Amino acid sequence: MPDGSIIQRMIPKRARVTRPQSDEYAPYYEKYVSLIASDDIIGVLESQRVQMAQLLGARSDREGNFRYAPDKWSVKEIIGHICDAERIFAYRMLCIGRGDKTPLPGFEQDDYIPTGDFNLRTLADLAAEFAAVRAATIALVQSLPQEAWTRIGTASDNPVSARALAYIIAGHEMHHRRILDEKYFPAIPRA
Repeated sequence: MPDGSIIQRMIPKRARVTRPQSDEYAPYYEKYVSLIASDDIIGVLESQRVQMAQLLGARSDREGNFRYAPDKWSVKEIIGHICDAERIFAYRMLCIGRGDKTPLPGFEQDDYIPTGDFNLRTLADLAAEFAAVRAATIALVQSLPQEAWTRIGTASDNPVSARALAYIIAGHEMHHRRILDEKYFPAIPRA
């Protein structure tokens, strides 16, 4: 975020969120957590916001509708999925960070795509939504006190810490951005 942004001014900087231990999340999420090498999760989240804006800002709606195979999501559906998943993971982080012990349900990502109607929207609109969702996530991460990060809750019938969720959010975005860079954008036919 630019220095002096409203979020930067409103939220005090907290101590760094340290890397989660492998027993703080289900083994499934290792594929996301392992993608984040930095111990500065706030810096990672902020840089991803900028990287995604640059990546999507250079793309047209035609490219947003592209699928590299008939059974794959479109670019727009991937961005919609990233937004949906980030909201869910951030909600889990909020609940667990606040000490709520209520078990949190899982979600079936494939059920969200058809009802999200992402292909009816512009890619620019979805990019703006990602930026807004990410700004809210960054504000949440910056607002949680140090003791919140190691709190453990239950989500999808598995233990997870608040700090693991911050790393899962960042790793999930990186996973999908790499897929866009490697499988989608190089395969889009030139107009």
